[in-house]
Amino acid sequence: MLDHILSILIFFPAIAAVFGFMIQKDSMRAYGVSVAAIEFGLALWLWFAFDGNVSGMQFMENLPLVPAYGINYTLGVDGISLFIVVLAAFFTMIGIASLTDTPNVKNMIITLLFLQMTMAGVFVALDAIVFYVFWELSLVPMLYIIGAWGGPLRIYASVKFFLYTFAGSLVMLVGMLFMAYFYYQATGVWSFAILDWYRLILPESFQLWLFAAFFIGFAIKVPMFPFHTWLPYAHGQAPTIGSVILAAILLKMGTYAFIRFSLPLFPDASAAFMVPIAVLAIIMIIYTAMVAYAQKDVKQVVAYSSISHMGVIILGTFALNVEGISGSIFLMIAHGVVSGALFLLVGVIYDRRHTKLMSEFGGLAHVMPRYATIFGIMLMASVGMPLTINFVGEFLSLLGFYQQSHILTLLAGTAIIVGAIYMLAAYKKMFFGEVTKEENKNLPDVSKRELVALIPLSIITIWLGVYPKPILEPINNSVEAVVQLMHNKSQSELAKERIPDLTKEKVLVIKKTVIEEEVH
Repeated sequence: MLDHILSILIFFPAIAAVFGFMIQKDSMRAYGVSVAAIEFGLALWLWFAFDGNVSGMQFMENLPLVPAYGINYTLGVDGISLFIVVLAAFFTMIGIASLTDTPNVKNMIITLLFLQMTMAGVFVALDAIVFYVFWELSLVPMLYIIGAWGGPLRIYASVKFFLYTFAGSLVMLVGMLFMAYFYYQATGVWSFAILDWYRLILPESFQLWLFAAFFIGFAIKVPMFPFHTWLPYAHGQAPTIGSVILAAILLKMGTYAFIRFSLPLFPDASAAFMVPIAVLAIIMIIYTAMVAYAQKDVKQVVAYSSISHMGVIILGTFALNVEGISGSIFLMIAHGVVSGALFLLVGVIYDRRHTKLMSEFGGLAHVMPRYATIFGIMLMASVGMPLTINFVGEFLSLLGFYQQSHILTLLAGTAIIVGAIYMLAAYKKMFFGEVTKEENKNLPDVSKRELVALIPLSIITIWLGVYPKPILEPINNSVEAVVQLMHNKSQSELAKERIPDLTKEKVLVIKKTVIEEEVH
């Protein structure tokens, strides 16, 4: 089975979703949890079978689809994509298990299983067309989730989400077609294989235009400023499970794609655009943090804080060195865990009070102590408290970019302080003080079903904050290979200056060690 584990991870939930139409409504929740648990078990098996010391692709599969044009069903996983695949399976399982009395719960679970297929496909696809197909298919289940189970403005939010991301994807597709054409010009053979494209060294002028085409598609998906306006509507109108999957997994498609496509394909353009993108990321961090502070709806606070943290991920990605890129990938996982948990927590209180306005709460720590404790843990992780999962990713991302620009890193660091201000202010409004609203005096604390979803997330938040090595080491090995590839392909002096040569650094360390031994 390991030879086809990636295909099983992709198509098992989709096949189960089709069979789900034949399952009775009363049994659907148990069926969905069982399918998602099997999928998560398969993802864990993939992790345990993965060799963390190997930097290249593993468990590769290849099947010709349109051989004349070099379109193949090519899959593979490395340290960059492995843990996002595991995270997607984990949150699908958690999401289905935490579903409340949702109308048409059967359709919701079937939709989530189809969404799981597209998420797995995006992160393991190594053919650009196959990647694009899964990338676009992921829009349909989320469009349906927001449009069918969302709030009063759900149709507007779902259409805006679809149009923004679909328009960006079309520009990205044009870039992919040009890449295949350039490969054909260079070799006489058509290929959409990403690993084949890595062998191309394009003129810097071509790189700039192609980088821009891919950038538009990826930046809208992240979403980066100024393309971010669809996300607050999507989060605000989506049901809890929709916000959880959107924040935890779907936003990571854009940042993952930057590392898989933009950096290794266009190293000179990446170096040239590094500072402008960093400025956009810092605006994204500061601006959305300030907007979050002004919100009255706790779900919008979490939504805008999610955008702010995605800015730190972008900053780490475009540090163009191992520390920054590894930190950004780790922060993708951390952001998924923490933001997903925060949206689940917002859903818990919304189920009880049917309001998300912070003014409607106050003193909840007296009434719901377990809920207040878990919310506090996740809040501390969100603001980057040491010994929590976000701290590791943010520290490495900023450390990586510090090597490129001290001033820009300082600005990004001060913006994180603003994040602490608005999150602590929100916590104070909701949990401290006296219980002033009569409706809040007898609210039930988190139930056993809710604890099943929230306790594992709390454990992961602390565990990976204290001991990140099991995840960080495989990520680091794959990132080193990407950075060395970027340096080897770079042509401009600017790129050679900004992208380190890891081979030389290792040689220097070895020589220094030999000299010290000779002295002793």
